[in-house]
Amino acid sequence: MIKSLFNIIVFIVIFAAVLTYQELGMLEDDGKQSAPYFSLPLLENTSQRYDISQLQGERSVIYFFAPWCNICRYSMPNIDKLHRQGKVNAVAIALDFQSTEEVKAFSKDLNLSMPVLLGNQKTAQDYKVKAYPTYYVMDPKLKVIERSIGYSSELGIRLRL
Repeated sequence: MIKSLFNIIVFIVIFAAVLTYQELGMLEDDGKQSAPYFSLPLLENTSQRYDISQLQGERSVIYFFAPWCNICRYSMPNIDKLHRQGKVNAVAIALDFQSTEEVKAFSKDLNLSMPVLLGNQKTAQDYKVKAYPTYYVMDPKLKVIERSIGYSSELGIRLRL
């Protein structure tokens, strides 16, 4: 009994340490830091640009992914579902891709309703993206209030909103 309790405590401590380590170097989520500016081409019409100011006025999620990322493939539908339901304004930014066709195939496979943007190295650096998926939650004034790396369930995302 005591050994089991000890093992559970050790697991929780290690899990918390890993989560804390993963978030080192990310943008601060204390509500003081503004989300970095971007104006990026839309996947479906690259001549059109999507500006971060389009997220202003409501709670929003910026979700960074790579089309080769399997965790992104399983996590992204959870955010997209909340976007479809009007629970959050979400935008996905593709990074680390070989071609727009690769991103289009990924987006089509998942039947995404949220806008998908084509990011670049500057976007990745500005948002301190080091792993996929990475996402940030912004308040209506575009201040970063939550952040996460890795798989997120629908419930996990709802709790961060």
